[in-house]
Amino acid sequence: MGFSGKISARSPIENYGIKNPKHVYSNLTPSQLVNESLNRNMGVLSDKGALCIRTGEFTGRSPDDKFTVDNDITHDAVDWNKFNKPFPQDKFDALFQKVCAYFEGKEIFIQDSYACADERYRIKVRVFAEYPWSAQFASNMFIRLNDEQIEQFEPEWCIYCAPDFRAVPSVDGTRQHNFSMIDFKTKRILIGGSAYTGEIKKSIFTILNFILPYQKNVLSMHCSANIGKAGDTTIFFGLSGTGKTTLSADPERGLIGDDEHGWSDNGIFNFEGGCYAKCIDLTEEKEPDIFHAITPGAILENIGFYNDSNVPDYSNCAITENTRVSYPIEHIRNAVIPSVGGHPSNIFFLTCDAYGILPPISKLNKGQAMYHFISGYTAKVAGTEAGVTEPKATFSNCFGAPFLPLHPTFYAGMLGKKIEQFKPNIWLVNTGWTAGPYGVGSRIKLSYTRALITAAMNGTLNKASYQTHEIFGLEYPTSCPEVPAEILNPKNTWADKESYDQKANALAELFIKNFEKYKSKADDEMLAAAPKMMVGN
Repeated sequence: MGFSGKISARSPIENYGIKNPKHVYSNLTPSQLVNESLNRNMGVLSDKGALCIRTGEFTGRSPDDKFTVDNDITHDAVDWNKFNKPFPQDKFDALFQKVCAYFEGKEIFIQDSYACADERYRIKVRVFAEYPWSAQFASNMFIRLNDEQIEQFEPEWCIYCAPDFRAVPSVDGTRQHNFSMIDFKTKRILIGGSAYTGEIKKSIFTILNFILPYQKNVLSMHCSANIGKAGDTTIFFGLSGTGKTTLSADPERGLIGDDEHGWSDNGIFNFEGGCYAKCIDLTEEKEPDIFHAITPGAILENIGFYNDSNVPDYSNCAITENTRVSYPIEHIRNAVIPSVGGHPSNIFFLTCDAYGILPPISKLNKGQAMYHFISGYTAKVAGTEAGVTEPKATFSNCFGAPFLPLHPTFYAGMLGKKIEQFKPNIWLVNTGWTAGPYGVGSRIKLSYTRALITAAMNGTLNKASYQTHEIFGLEYPTSCPEVPAEILNPKNTWADKESYDQKANALAELFIKNFEKYKSKADDEMLAAAPKMMVGN
């Protein structure tokens, strides 16, 4: 057995269940990991020097194959549902032994890192990876260690990432051959049968969504965050495709992080040390910070190329719409290091409303904020999934349902207390369609959305006049610099006003139906924020 790289002498690999590996590569640098991938023909370099890889069978997460071990730590605390599926402790222990046995005689890439930029809440993570680019992804996405920290490192959590391992469902208790499992007792995470790197990232996010709120009184959030020159912090909640990464990468503001944060009594802090941005239709003009971050050390996933070249074609979705790039946060020129900020002055809930119903921006009171936080609405665009011929509403409580082990009202209650204590402005921003639904209208220009967000942050919208949406009760401004006034009231942009009312009623009905399961735990202020359907439509 050989060793390469740096590892704490107090942490022999046998202590972690793995015996007799062929070779162990420990804490290699990003350039070394790139070379290991290239030497194994696992990827190619783009024209800008980024490693381009393909994740194979899975080009996204597989939420149906995510499990949490049911034991005395989780049994009464976890909100067991379609995202939090219980898995027996004995079955997990047996599968762990099989994964460790699988690693015998193989090369293993170990990567040590931290999660949580605030040292008071930091956890130590070790990844045992079958692929060098999986280890590089961990190096990109978590917080890197210096030589002294590596020497003293003792992990709290271990991830065992074996993409080529195949479970046997009838024996192992999985749904199919791939799986992602978390055991809060042994502090082990097993990822098998899938090479999609997002499983690594989201497994740590999931454990932090349990540990921090439940044990540390810190609100964990699926959001991006940035900070202005005056020290004002802003956070952006939103599901994939709503603009969370794009809008937080503001050249006039420092980037705290693009996806996962905690809100403690001291302020905001990033869980990660990198960014994982969507690449579909990426252009230098629309997203210059992300575009220029794709340099040596970045990993491009499942992208296509222009013919006979190594120049990425970001419009190519032949493999998947979910093309991605991971890079250390330092690749963003105005990244904030360490990635921390104060209490937010403004909070934006982002939704891509493909129905074209919601205003481009609305100011929310506390009850509305809680209602829309628990609802977590966006809409999938027609044509992105087989069989979808029109916009499809999606509700993901707290804008992150697949990663929340606790009941959504637990997180919502914490957010409500934060709003009461620190009194940020709360905004609902529609980055979706105007002048009709998808297929009829057009997507709201990114420049308009940026102008609205800037006006909210600099206080301009505090001086604006507002009108109230007759169905959703949302207060929206009647004017904003650099934004055409006619788009601020969505109904005005529709040629057929009666059709707008009908579609708005239909969307309101979806909101009301989705919220039924939370009504028993909602207060009067929250219930008052529900949309009111128009009679006769």
